[in-house]
Amino acid sequence: MTAAVEGYLFYEIAALLVLAAGVGFVGLILRQPLIVSFIAVGILAGPSVLDIARSDEQIDLLAELGIALLLFLVGLKLDFSLVRTLGPVALVTGLGQVVFTTVFGFVIALALGLDARTAIYVAIALTFSSTIIIVKLLSDKREIDSLHGRIALGFLIVQDVVVVVAMIALSAIGVGGAATGDGAVGDVLRVLAYGLAMLAAVVFFIRFIASPLVERLSRAPELLVSFAIGWAALLAAVGHYLGFGKELGGLLAGVSLASTPFREAIAARLASLRDFLLLFFFIALGASLDLSVLGTSVGPAIVLSLFVLIGNPLIVLIIMGVMGYRKRTGFLAGLTVAQISEFSLIFMAMGVAIGHVAEEALGLVTLVGLVTIATSTYMITYSHQLYALFEPVLGIFERRGGTAEPESDVEGERPHDVILFGLGRYGLGIAAVLRDSGKRILGVDFSPEAVRYARAQGYDVVFGDATDPEFLAHLPLQQARWLVMAVPEHDIGLTHDDPRQGLLRAAKDLGFTGKVAVAAHREATADVLAAARADLVLMPYRDAAFAAARMIAGDAAAPGPAASDPEGQKELPA
Repeated sequence: MTAAVEGYLFYEIAALLVLAAGVGFVGLILRQPLIVSFIAVGILAGPSVLDIARSDEQIDLLAELGIALLLFLVGLKLDFSLVRTLGPVALVTGLGQVVFTTVFGFVIALALGLDARTAIYVAIALTFSSTIIIVKLLSDKREIDSLHGRIALGFLIVQDVVVVVAMIALSAIGVGGAATGDGAVGDVLRVLAYGLAMLAAVVFFIRFIASPLVERLSRAPELLVSFAIGWAALLAAVGHYLGFGKELGGLLAGVSLASTPFREAIAARLASLRDFLLLFFFIALGASLDLSVLGTSVGPAIVLSLFVLIGNPLIVLIIMGVMGYRKRTGFLAGLTVAQISEFSLIFMAMGVAIGHVAEEALGLVTLVGLVTIATSTYMITYSHQLYALFEPVLGIFERRGGTAEPESDVEGERPHDVILFGLGRYGLGIAAVLRDSGKRILGVDFSPEAVRYARAQGYDVVFGDATDPEFLAHLPLQQARWLVMAVPEHDIGLTHDDPRQGLLRAAKDLGFTGKVAVAAHREATADVLAAARADLVLMPYRDAAFAAARMIAGDAAAPGPAASDPEGQKELPA
């Protein structure tokens, strides 16, 4: 009997995965993000259509793991230094959009006939924009490092902070709602006390444990991934046990590792697993929707969708105009908030679980999500064409007499000129000479010892695998002029199975337009890399022999200490 049940469950999961792949392919053709496709899979697999998704407990378990992992990765990316770098614009725009959407969304929801409690839930849900979708679309357009892209990331971080506050409040209210009078107040205070205690524990972990522990684990990449998943699940379980929700616990797990130099590598390795597990959250969500009930929500959903698609970009445009930004920057940044997020659906699902709102409210917000996510994808993709269309009437949003924008359209530090993979003797030798010539270097290595050593020498360094396309997508490729692959050949493999060829292809696919230099030790390897369109193939022994011969012949000066031994150090990592 047990074998039969397990066999049926396997068949069900297999059918869901095949359906997801098919619907996802259609969504890819229509240039839609996976969220839209996944919700459509849930609706098709639910009782209203194909009735495939019947194992509710198992699907819900995978969905909960997906939510915990999603919030873990969001916490891993909470870069408050970006908010500080951008100054007031991220805080004012982010908070201004949240307040505007909440207030006017609440009024519109009341006008549509919703009760006050449901209206405030819907209004708050409409304030969240999807960081995943926006970052993906801006990265595809190579605008993530532009001024409007950086500002968008800044107020998305502000929104993430609001998400945390809202979930803390909702969890506390949910616990307090189970009691009355003094008992309710006591429960709320207890949850807040537990939350502060857990936050203090996370701060202690960040200060004394996180970096040395993760550095030790990074020596075995598979163990690092297993630890990250286990850490996210552990803190999510602790958060749930203490009463303030696994969502907040998962997010705190990510924040606890965000200060380590390994966060990009962890995020890259877990991105695919996150998408896989989130599939089941959206399947569970779509399968729970009653299409007959959704039919009555079409009218309100259209009204609220128009509010999000028009009102959110408009308030961003107004605030940025008042602060002195050009109309083009305000318009392009404003388009990024013209949708609601997966967090909106999670927030509403929490409200349903607590008993504050009905399933119909979740269905209403889901419809708004489908409309706004699908529409805003095209709005962001064709943002420049839309700006050209509306540019004649946007002058009223631009302040006369000066601008707050920098001359270069990019704030902060000068971008990296060279991204250097491999920080051994050869790589650091290249880095030292380039730095002496005024170039700004970003080093990448998969050895925690090499990363620590290079950072001690004053280089900008990240830990990661150069052959991982997900990791490459997190690097500032658009601004760099050179990618240099200085990894020893014995660390890579045979010439016929050389992942450096994959690096060349992945860099071009990600929009890198500069040049690529790759080190090789064999003539056969050099020929393979040249055929793969490397712009420069470096052969350290041959090049050193040529340089030595020229110096012996008196045609060149001997290299200085920086070239032969970076920073005068004799002990470099291999």
